[in-house]
Amino acid sequence: MDAFFASVEQRDYPEYRGKPIAVGGARKRGVVAAASYEARKFGVHSAMPGKIAALKCPELIFVQGHFDVYKAVSKQVMDIFRSYTDLVEPMSLDEAYLDVTENKAGSPSATLIARDIRKRIEEETGLTASAGISFNKFLAKVASDFNKPDGLKLITPDQADEFIRVLPIEKVPGIGKVTAQRMHKLDIKTCEDLMRFQKFDLVKLFGKTSVYFYEIIRGEYDSPVILHRTRKSIGAERTFLDDISDEAQMLGELERVTEILKNRMVKAGASGKTVTLKYRYHTFEQHTRSRTVNFNVGGSGSDLLMIARELFDTPIPPSKPLRLIGLSVSNLYSDEPGSAGSQLTLEF
Repeated sequence: MDAFFASVEQRDYPEYRGKPIAVGGARKRGVVAAASYEARKFGVHSAMPGKIAALKCPELIFVQGHFDVYKAVSKQVMDIFRSYTDLVEPMSLDEAYLDVTENKAGSPSATLIARDIRKRIEEETGLTASAGISFNKFLAKVASDFNKPDGLKLITPDQADEFIRVLPIEKVPGIGKVTAQRMHKLDIKTCEDLMRFQKFDLVKLFGKTSVYFYEIIRGEYDSPVILHRTRKSIGAERTFLDDISDEAQMLGELERVTEILKNRMVKAGASGKTVTLKYRYHTFEQHTRSRTVNFNVGGSGSDLLMIARELFDTPIPPSKPLRLIGLSVSNLYSDEPGSAGSQLTLEF
């Protein structure tokens, strides 16, 4: 979906149309959850602190999110996807992979299916979506971002090598800002530059994750569309309108975050063994502390709070005013089984 949260707000509130808006955040506090394309022209993007977003775009309008509406629209979109294929792997509320090799429309063309889906999304939700079509997830993902907004991009097998070679490394899923900067220092700017390195050398330079980079840019990483994706973590956090410096107040906020997290874990039917505390100072300096236990933490708020308090106090409590406290549980256990569909072949 194109600028999903922001586009929903502009659809539902005509006064926002054609204007730079940011969902979430605020001029003083918070983080931008989504930015309209009008705001993106100024360099505003998701995960950007609201204060910085306001500096980049003084006319930016901050909008409170309506997540119940986003979830309802997401369900509409996912239902459209599943009317074409049961092999749908949601990645978030606004993005999914579809394997349309064997599709309910009986169509011989993935491109025609993508066009039909985009048309139905616009007709039924009033929103636009962009689609990437290719023979593996990596290329489909990259292609989906290629002609945004309201775009469509096809990469056929005979086009893939040329497309990948000139692709900037920042466009490769999994290569973040820090890794990209390290690669630039080694004069690695495109996937073709990255191809000069052997797998062993990449692992020495960038760790085990670079095996994934090595394989996908050569078309060797062929992950299937997964019907049920295992959730890796569940978390909760609070950003404060004003910095808090009193330790008792910090602990009170930690208890509130713990209670929110406990309720989310109960709702998800999940538990886990690794608890991570995150806190951010008023200077934006961020710290994390983790502990892994030999029992499952989840529905029992007392266990979760006990570990959170230990992390807060060890080795010493936060020493500066805080603007954010967060808590998450990973190394999860769930009763829900995963399953995957196999990938076959289809004409483009």
